[in-house]
This record gives sequence, structure tokens and C-alpha cells, in this order.
Amino acid sequence: MDVVSSLTFALPDDAVITDPDSMDAYRWDRANDPDAGVPAAVVRVTSTEEVQTVVRIAAEAKVPIVPRGAGSGLSGGSSAIDGSIVLSLDRMREITIDPVTRMATVQPGAFNAEVKAAAAEHGLWYPPDPSSFEFCSIGGNIATNAGGLCCVKYGVTTDYVLGMTVVLADGRAVKLGGPRLKDVAGLPLTKLFVGSEGTLGVITEVTLRLIPAQLPPTTVVAMFGRLADATQAVLDIAKAMRPSMLEFMDKPSINAVEDELKMGLDREAEGMLVIQSDEPGEHSGVQAAVIEEICSLNAASECYLTTDPEEGEAFVTARRIAIPAVEKKGALLLEDVGVPLPKLGDLVLGIEKISADRGVTIAVIAHAGDGNTHPLLVVDPKDDEQQKRAQIAYGEVMDLATGLGGTITGEHGVGRLKAPWLAPYLGDDVMELNHRIKQALDPDNIFNPGAVYTGMV
Repeated sequence: MDVVSSLTFALPDDAVITDPDSMDAYRWDRANDPDAGVPAAVVRVTSTEEVQTVVRIAAEAKVPIVPRGAGSGLSGGSSAIDGSIVLSLDRMREITIDPVTRMATVQPGAFNAEVKAAAAEHGLWYPPDPSSFEFCSIGGNIATNAGGLCCVKYGVTTDYVLGMTVVLADGRAVKLGGPRLKDVAGLPLTKLFVGSEGTLGVITEVTLRLIPAQLPPTTVVAMFGRLADATQAVLDIAKAMRPSMLEFMDKPSINAVEDELKMGLDREAEGMLVIQSDEPGEHSGVQAAVIEEICSLNAASECYLTTDPEEGEAFVTARRIAIPAVEKKGALLLEDVGVPLPKLGDLVLGIEKISADRGVTIAVIAHAGDGNTHPLLVVDPKDDEQQKRAQIAYGEVMDLATGLGGTITGEHGVGRLKAPWLAPYLGDDVMELNHRIKQALDPDNIFNPGAVYTGMV
């Protein structure tokens, strides 16, 4: 009996999909990897036990498994492989909130927004908030250690993961960590799986830390005529305080968003900052006033402060939709390089130069408060010459970031698109350690081969 027949026999009737048209939607994530393959089957599981069944059957035949959440990834991390099993966790959506311990038990297919909503019913909050929070899954967030707009103050996904259940390559399900705020027994294996991009095991349940609901923020929006002034304002703000949001958009992204929302953004501005303070009581307004002053001292052409939640959220929405707005201008090559905060200006200005030198539009948005930028290379899919220039520019942006002491990815993951740059970034010794860990946990390389770790057999 072949693998697909074995899976069909062992799982519920509607779990295994083999129709090519139905499988097509599961071949790509949002990176639209052109090299995505055609799987042998898509399997939609509903429990840890079903995941174990899939892994055991596939492992025995040494058939690759590509774990998949909502498909919102931006690095090709869940691109299908020819003949693989795409293991979709989108049906695993259960959420349980414990308001006493301020913890959530969540299956990996639950959307980030669904966890937030469930927590909010108890006056609690799950802070990690990628721009795609409405349609990205918790499992995918953990796979890439996603951050988001509030991470400058509240941290990223790993800061809220207390425990998980993971199915290993031999089909065993192990429980790591749990509902305890302090636990240093053994190696911190829970953290090993955060950011592992589906290459070490399949996460089937997580325990998340929650915090009290966020206080209503005060919002400051500042426009700048020079990129250098905008990035200097970021440094001055970060030196003086820790706002709950400190986001950046450059001219191409401002104009793309204005085309979409028509909210009166200054199309001539070279940079825009969206900053929020959620300090309690009058402290929020005091902090926002200091932010406004800092922006003015850095030659902001316009500075706007509001305590109105709806007005503030409108500007946050403008930042959140930047990627889909820019995407309407052409096909995108997406990056998420990060640098130490003092190098943010060098990175943004360097990207501007690469854009001009290569004749390729690069829109830059950023979680500016922590130095994580998202350069978006806009490419005409019908222009072969431009595509070649864009590929060169893509590598130059990563080389620029690493040359400034930064990283090739802050939260989107390595996936398949950035895998060629991982070894030069990590260095031989650290790459060898990565390979040893991968080999120890997945000796037959059945989990997501081709993602992250190139050259493994």
C-alpha cells in the first residue's frame, strides 16, 4: 500500500485531499515561491493523534512532510515539495483561556486574532501582533517567532510561549514546558522549537502567557522631508522612552497606502512615523508630548497627536496594510532584515541607494523601534531584465544588513527564499551546530526539507 492509500485508510474520510485543483491552494504561502512543487496529498488533521499517524506513515516511507498553518508566511517556508505530504493544521483551532493563571491553551491553526479575542473576553491580551494578525495562525507565528507592531515594548512570540506539544520525526508526541512561569528543569527545548520553521517537529498545542488588557494609547503621527531625520527621530525616541509602538514607512509605501485608503497622507514626505504610548493615566499624554517634541526637533514637516482611539487605529491600519498596498504595484520580493538600532539610518539610506542603483522600486516599512525592516522589492513579472536586477538587489540588501551587524531575517523566517544566505550569515561553526541539531531530531530529513537548511541529505 502506498503512502497516500495508507493515509486515506488510517484517517477520517475528508482528511486526505488528492484532487490537483483542491491541492493547488496549499502549494504556496504569501511569498508565492515560483519553485513550489506539487504534493502527493494534502492532509488536514484535527488532533495530535492524527498528526502522529501522518508522521509515522510518511516517516516509514521517507516521504517529506511540509507542515502548514494559514499560509500567510512570507519566506516560502511552507512551499510544497513534489511528492510530499502537506500537513495542514488549519482545522486545529481550539482555544481555552485560564483567567486565573492568565494563560491560553491553543491549537496551532487558531488565528492570532482569535486568540486575542478569546483573551479579551476575560480582560486579557495576547500582545504579539503581526500586521497579518487577522489571518495568520499561532502555529505559523511560533514557527517564525513572529513579532509585530507592539514588539518594541511587549516583545515577540517567544516571550509568550510557555509550553507546547510537539510530534517528533519518529511519531512520538512530547510535552515541553507547560503552565508554569518558572521552570528551568533540563535544557530549554521549548525555545528550540520557536522559530524552527517546521524543520524539527510539528507543534500541535501551545501554552501561551497572557497579560492584562492594553490601556487606550495616545497616537503621534509625524511626517519627514528627509529619511535621515525620520531615522534620527527613532533613535532619539528610543533613547528617551519605550513607546508601545514605533513604526516607519517610506515614500513608496506612504503613496501605496494613500492610493488604497485616500486618508490625506503627505505624498511628498520621505518618511512617516506612527508612534503610540499606552502608559497609564496622564502619563500617556505626557510621553506623547515628548515624542511630538522630539519629532519637531528632527525637522518633522507635520506632527499630529490624537487620544481618539478610532483616529489612532486608522493610522495603525495604514501601517498594517502597507504590504498588500505595495503588492498592488507589482510582484513582490519580500525581505525582513534587521540591524542594531543605531544602524537603522544607515540601513534605510543604503536601501534607497540600492534601489536607485538597480532601477528597482524598494518600499521600506519597519518596526523601527527594534530595527526590524521590511524592504519590499516591486517587480514587473513580465520584465525579465528587471527581475534579474531585483534578484541582485535582494542579495545586496541582505549583505548591507549583515555588514551593519544585522540579520537576514527578524521574524519572517529563512524559509526557502533566504536559505542561500543563511550559512554566510551564521558562519561555518554555527551552521554546523544547526545541522547537528536538525540531524539529531530529524535524521531522515523528512520535516520541511529544503527550508532553512540547504545541502542536507
